[in-house]
Amino acid sequence: MASMHELRDMSNEQLAATLKEACKTLFNMRVKAQTDRLEVPSELHRNRKLIAQIKTLQTEREKMGTQA
Repeated sequence: MASMHELRDMSNEQLAATLKEACKTLFNMRVKAQTDRLEVPSELHRNRKLIAQIKTLQTEREKMGTQA
């Protein structure tokens, strides 16, 4: 799991790729949670948090781009 500092150092393309991968992982975890038991249920929360952090950074960057 990447920290906010690591996420801020990523380029926009890297953030988009990380977001796509996190969304795919979250989907797979949700399916597994419904059909089986997850080994680490807290991973769902961590994955949702990562997605929120990435989207927040993308929004911040968009706003900074329009203000400049």
